[in-house]
Amino acid sequence: MSAHIIDGKAQAARLRATIAGDVAKLVGRDIKPGLAVVLVGSDPASQVYVRSKAKQTLEAGMASFEHHLPVTTTEAELLVLVAKLNDDDAVDGILVQLPLPPQIDAVKVLRAIDPAKDVDGFHPINVGLVATGTGGIVPCTPLGSMMLLRSVGAELSGLHAVIVAARISWASRWLNCCSRKAAPSPSPIQKPGPCGSGADRGYIGGCGGPARDDPWRMDQTRRHRDRRRHHRVTDDAGGSRLTGDVAFVEAVETAGAITPVPGGVGPMTIACLLSNTVDAATARRGSRAHD
Repeated sequence: MSAHIIDGKAQAARLRATIAGDVAKLVGRDIKPGLAVVLVGSDPASQVYVRSKAKQTLEAGMASFEHHLPVTTTEAELLVLVAKLNDDDAVDGILVQLPLPPQIDAVKVLRAIDPAKDVDGFHPINVGLVATGTGGIVPCTPLGSMMLLRSVGAELSGLHAVIVAARISWASRWLNCCSRKAAPSPSPIQKPGPCGSGADRGYIGGCGGPARDDPWRMDQTRRHRDRRRHHRVTDDAGGSRLTGDVAFVEAVETAGAITPVPGGVGPMTIACLLSNTVDAATARRGSRAHD
């Protein structure tokens, strides 16, 4: 049995079409949402991602502000830029592309972003609001991934999930996103170890590297192959955006549905970023796109 391949490109295209319609209504009222993206250094995957973000921002009718800084940029210099973007009324969303060079404290930079403009949902205030179900901006990758899963009828409420994440902070964003749907707490795995016997319904990969380069992740894929009847969805949301985290050839034989890389979570992440920017623009100006 082969898995159903979830077409992230098609889903993202539909979402972007809706966003473009909302933007057109806002522009008709002299409100043009603006997204500022900051890239420090020349990480290849980040460069591809930033180019896609800028292109799709413009195609949606929004304003795009790109800031490409050298890898030698200091933390103080980056914080000055973030402060300027916070004060710029033309900017509704700010995204500082990760990873950052080692001389820059990413946590300090993310905390410096105005929570109302934190369209990637990384600021502690937004994380807390989402976790408690009281508002906040939902992180783009978990939001887009959940949309893809639900597009094939994969309702996670009542199921268990395995989240394989390189950092606890990454896993926590998934837990917070899932909690908005009153799903039970999934089981994050941050270090090598066996999957729990009850955590075989869904697999979310977010380690930031291809499974073929990590024997443990390959082993996790094989474990899921042996649970074929219960493994409903595999969602490759890894940080290695050009190759993915999941051993796709093996996983496609185990899952009911799976997202590919490229063409899966990546396009939806960008579409959700645009959607969050439109929402931020309407919230900041006390307007609604659907009025």
